[in-house]
Amino acid sequence: MKKTCLIIGAGAGIGGAVGKKFAAEGYHAALCRRTNVDALNTMVGDLQAAGGSASGHVVNAVDEDALEDLILEVEAIGPIDTVLYNLGAQIGNRSLDDTPLKTFELGWRMACLGLFRVAKVLVPLMIGRGHGTMLVTSATAAMRGNSGQHSHAAAMAGRRMLCQTLNAEYAAQGLHVVHIVVDGAVDAPDTLGKMLGPERFEALRQAKGGDSDGLLLPDKIADTYFHLAQQHRSVWTHELDLRAYSDTPWWNHEVNI
Repeated sequence: MKKTCLIIGAGAGIGGAVGKKFAAEGYHAALCRRTNVDALNTMVGDLQAAGGSASGHVVNAVDEDALEDLILEVEAIGPIDTVLYNLGAQIGNRSLDDTPLKTFELGWRMACLGLFRVAKVLVPLMIGRGHGTMLVTSATAAMRGNSGQHSHAAAMAGRRMLCQTLNAEYAAQGLHVVHIVVDGAVDAPDTLGKMLGPERFEALRQAKGGDSDGLLLPDKIADTYFHLAQQHRSVWTHELDLRAYSDTPWWNHEVNI
């Protein structure tokens, strides 16, 4: 039976690229997203046409029992060896007055509570098998809170701390949790493209993409994610940050206060 990589948040960016990489390496890729079933089916079909094993699953992570039921559904296909928690919680820059309580809470539910719910169901299964990897995509906001990022920073910082507590409790039992700070703009139409809009996204691609190598490329990110999932336990990485070579690291940026 093939090992399974469950990808929660499989859009046309990091999630989709990770699914492609793991499928090419012999895993069953279980691709999950909330909307756009046609795009999901196309992604699954492309992986299968390339000789990989893949399935598509529609899930709204904030619905009651949705994540829990998803894990059991995918486990029936094959044991989940690796899970990628790739759900974003970016709502754009909003002042305190322009951040309703429901909006703030939604960020936390997507970024932090959802990961906790996945862990509650999946970690015991992984521990029972003696191994398992949780790859958690995160953001600069997990490391530094900027003006207008109240919801995002609080949610991502919670995500980071949850990764640390899971490692502290379960690493010795074979659970490998990696918090991955994506410190820069990703060439991903499903995420950054939607947030910026088509014109601004294309302008960014013209300025920093292509041979400039100023945008993080999803396929290259996927190579790193796969490497993390294959690490020997004597050299486990628990946190790392990724950025384009021309970007200034998060700790050297000026912060507007």
